[in-house]
Amino acid sequence: MSDLMASDLITPDAGEPPLLSINEVSILKAAPLTRLSLRLREASLKAAGSAFGVDLPVLPLSSATADKRAALWMGPDEWTLFAPENTSQSVVSDIEGKLGAEPHSLVDVSERSEAIIVSGQRAAWLLNTGIFVDFSIDTFPVGTVSRTIFHKSPVMVWRIGDEAFVVEAWVSFMDYVSGLLVQSASELSAA
Repeated sequence: MSDLMASDLITPDAGEPPLLSINEVSILKAAPLTRLSLRLREASLKAAGSAFGVDLPVLPLSSATADKRAALWMGPDEWTLFAPENTSQSVVSDIEGKLGAEPHSLVDVSERSEAIIVSGQRAAWLLNTGIFVDFSIDTFPVGTVSRTIFHKSPVMVWRIGDEAFVVEAWVSFMDYVSGLLVQSASELSAA
């Protein structure tokens, strides 16, 4: 996955001021997206990927992208699909049409979650204030995605660049997650 491909889909919300902007790290609210939760059997992988426009990744912790599309591996039979905000109906229609009667579950979860973009030379350090995952580029390379816990909140972390991460949380937890990240960043300002 290239930084360029993620950047045509994951962009800052132009209507929102930065949550944090200091030399070492920034936190920006991401623009709204279509988010779909897809569950299906292995036999339907190619058809679903073809309909979505991205081959669904099959390796744990991986993602795949194409023009304004991303598929993130969430489990052996589960993916999160990202597409531009205004494409939900067409994406669902395309996938449903291709899968037909094949057993699957495709649910629009766009209103459930929000995302922030954490970037800069201290982005991994900042995430590690509440997540015990090795975010070094060798261990967690660009394109890696994982569900985890930030303090007490479930989150999904997706590395979209050498120094850039998408952190997604349920809407009801995002103020908690972003607030703790901003508070933790105060240590950088004080140093």
